[in-house]
Amino acid sequence: MGVMGSPDPRLDDAAVAVQIAGKYTSALRRAPMAVVEHGDDLRVTAWNEGATRLLGYTSEEALGRSVERLLRLGSEEEKAWRQAARAGGDAGWVCACVHKDGREVQCEWLFSPLFDERGDPAGAIGFGRDVTTRFEAEAKQRKDMKLFRVILDNLPVVLFAVDSKGICTFHDGKGLEQIKLSPGQLVGADLLKGYEHIPGLMQLERAMTGEKIHGDPTEANGLWWETWIVPTGTEDGVSHSAAGIMLDVTQTKLAEREILAKLDLIERQQLVIRELSTPIIEVWDKVLTLPMVGVVDSARTAEVMDSLLDAVVHTGARFAILDLTGVEAVDSKTAAYLIELVRAVRLLGAEGIITGIRPTVAQTVVALGLDLTSITTLSNLRAGLKHCIMQRNKERITGKAAGQPADPAR
Repeated sequence: MGVMGSPDPRLDDAAVAVQIAGKYTSALRRAPMAVVEHGDDLRVTAWNEGATRLLGYTSEEALGRSVERLLRLGSEEEKAWRQAARAGGDAGWVCACVHKDGREVQCEWLFSPLFDERGDPAGAIGFGRDVTTRFEAEAKQRKDMKLFRVILDNLPVVLFAVDSKGICTFHDGKGLEQIKLSPGQLVGADLLKGYEHIPGLMQLERAMTGEKIHGDPTEANGLWWETWIVPTGTEDGVSHSAAGIMLDVTQTKLAEREILAKLDLIERQQLVIRELSTPIIEVWDKVLTLPMVGVVDSARTAEVMDSLLDAVVHTGARFAILDLTGVEAVDSKTAAYLIELVRAVRLLGAEGIITGIRPTVAQTVVALGLDLTSITTLSNLRAGLKHCIMQRNKERITGKAAGQPADPAR
């Protein structure tokens, strides 16, 4: 009674009881929570200011009305209210009540049952408070947990958590099947000792110093795992608790390897195609020919130059025929490259010959003002071969007429 003050000692017992009851009534009327008293028929017999704040009705509007109609309870909620009111106890009961303005309010009620002189139920006093915010937060949490559970049960992931000492506090996920573990199996284990073979855990200690970790995919027992570990809070000012997720990326890794293998195959095939499209053929003793077909760009011409010059040196060729019969057009840069190629052949001691120049290619050469007066150009490959044979024969005859021994290599 110290809270509400001591009764006046000059009053008799009946007056003291009235005074105490009055103080209680006044206190309940001003209580911060809703106080609703009703009979066994659920008709309201008392309604305090807290109930008005919570549900919008004044005491004049509420008194004498049934709780189920006043708060617009459904039939199931009405039955639950009756049961909770008669049972009492310290367990809160939550139900949806409708505010006077029509909005729904989640209320938590605690009941104190009332009995008549014979001990029969005579109603109850309900103490209520608004828990809408908490109810919505719990509903969201349940929804999030349901989604969380769906992910853990269906995706190839492993989620784990450790405290600041490295002791596992959570271990779950469908991905555990892949590494022959069951949910919760490592809870209580020290993941810093003896579990380094598990993908990702070798970096756990770094995360416990406050570092966020994203590890490269790691292979273990034929499976590949990508790991993320983040600190979740410091417990002793130095070490952190941490949580991590391991994702099975085996299929992605295998697909990546397959793509790389295909790219390597394509690259090798392109190399073969390039070699076949620019074959260097020794058509006669010391006579090389390079027939070019299709589109000729500067990159391809640079490759041809290297290949042809190497072949001239390797075979000791006297003639190199660059046949452009199959080339429809070249750009200005490529045309200049071709002329340089022929001049480079000459520097190696061989004669460079261009055959089969088409009108479009000739126009490009002329437009560039390239000087071909020092380069042998012939109409086709046959003419080029004929030129080489005649030149070879002339060299042999000239050499014999001068009394020089014939060169068997020539």
